[in-house]
Amino acid sequence: MSPTNPIARALPRSPSGALAPSFSLADAPLGKVFVVSEVGGERGFRRRLMELGLVPGTEVVVGKVAPLGDPLELVARGCSLSIRASDARAVRVLTRE
Repeated sequence: MSPTNPIARALPRSPSGALAPSFSLADAPLGKVFVVSEVGGERGFRRRLMELGLVPGTEVVVGKVAPLGDPLELVARGCSLSIRASDARAVRVLTRE
């Protein structure tokens, strides 16, 4: 993303101005607020997640995890949605500062 992109400007940055390190949404701890930095995967998959509201710059919280670790309940834009852990690995998030 270019620095002129409003979504890129809104992503959390370190004091030096570099983007904070991102990690997979599947590895995010419960209850903390994160910011979506990238949605990966195949085109149709990316489109579906973006239709559900997981676009770069959106705050997301991992609300619950099923007893066997799959699926994950996410809260984004005031709505709850469930996705598979394997799908959550394609979503990169940053810690909100």
